Amino acid sequence: MPLLSCYTGHALEAGLDEAGRGCLAGPVFAAAVILPPDFSPRFLNDSKQLTAKRRDALRPEICAEATAWAVGTASVEEIGHLNIAQASYLAMHRAVQALAIAPAHLLVDGNRFRPLAGFAHTCIIGGDGLYRNIAAASILAKTFRDEHMQALAAEYPEYGWGQNAGYPTQSHRAAIRTHGPSPHHRMGFRLL
Repeated sequence: MPLLSCYTGHALEAGLDEAGRGCLAGPVFAAAVILPPDFSPRFLNDSKQLTAKRRDALRPEICAEATAWAVGTASVEEIGHLNIAQASYLAMHRAVQALAIAPAHLLVDGNRFRPLAGFAHTCIIGGDGLYRNIAAASILAKTFRDEHMQALAAEYPEYGWGQNAGYPTQSHRAAIRTHGPSPHHRMGFRLL
C-alpha cells in the first residue's frame, strides 16, 4: 500500500521520528520533515524496512526536496539524567525548533509525545510505515545517527559501532565485557 502524504491535509505538517532509542551507546537522534504534497520517491518507507544503501540514496533526495527538515539530538548525559523516553522527546523538540519553517501540525511516530508549546500533534503507532513525512524523518534520523556512530567507531573500534550502531548485539555486549564501557555508553542501561 502506498504511503499517505500527510494526516491533516495541511501542507506544513511535519513528520517526526527518532533513532537509537534502544541502543546501549551514543546519543538519540530525531528528525522533523515537512514534505511537498507531491513528493513520493520510489522506495520511500520506514527506515527499518530499507537497506542501508536505499536509506543512504534517499537521504540526499529528501534533504533536497523537503520543504524543511532538521535533525535534533540528546546526548548520553541527557539520556542518563532524563531517561530515554524524555531524551527522545527532547531530541524531537530540538528538531522541530530547528526547522526553517514553523510546522502547522506535528505527526509523531509512536504512541506518546511530550507536547511542545505552540504545536498541535498527533501520535500514530507505526506511522513511519503509513505516512511519507514520518518515513522521511525516520530515514534522516537513522542515517544521521549511523553516520555519527561510524565517526565514534573510528575512535573506539573495539565495540563494532560501525556495524551495530550501538545496538545490543551479542558482539557489542562481548566487547563491553572484555573492554569495559566507553564514555559513550549509557550507564543507566543494562549493558551486559
